[in-house]
Amino acid sequence: MKLADTNYDASETGCCARLDPALWDEKEITWQDKPFLRDHIREFLHIPLNYGSVITRDNAAIEEASAYPEDPLWLTDEVSPWGSDIYLAVEGDVPGATVVKISGTFLTKVFEGPYRHVGKWTQAMEEYVRGQGQEIEKIYFYYATCPRCAKQLGENRVVLFAKVA
Repeated sequence: MKLADTNYDASETGCCARLDPALWDEKEITWQDKPFLRDHIREFLHIPLNYGSVITRDNAAIEEASAYPEDPLWLTDEVSPWGSDIYLAVEGDVPGATVVKISGTFLTKVFEGPYRHVGKWTQAMEEYVRGQGQEIEKIYFYYATCPRCAKQLGENRVVLFAKVA
């Protein structure tokens, strides 16, 4: 599956696109050196404190560099209760930003509901990956819509990306 298969269309909200679960649920994706702008979000017990300002800054840098991919994707790595690393897919270099390359095979699964269910989603993802005969190396979260758009769309879908060993 290519990321371009997502058909990103934000016209419904003017901000976030409605996520089509069929494109992401129970898929296997392999990336080789896929570029992402990496940044860090401060949190208090996993509650983001500066998410908006980080995303605004990063989006401005990506736009200035003309490095937006056709289909935006951002992954969050919950590194501790005090912060998360965020990875925004880019096409090319972004001056002044840290761009890293992510490689590996990922199993994906779509979940829907309030953010407080992240623990349940993680457990379900672990069971799904074990059921596929795989082991998890790392889990990333793709929070597909911002809280405002989730409310407007009436759905809050999150895709878990499990990098498998």
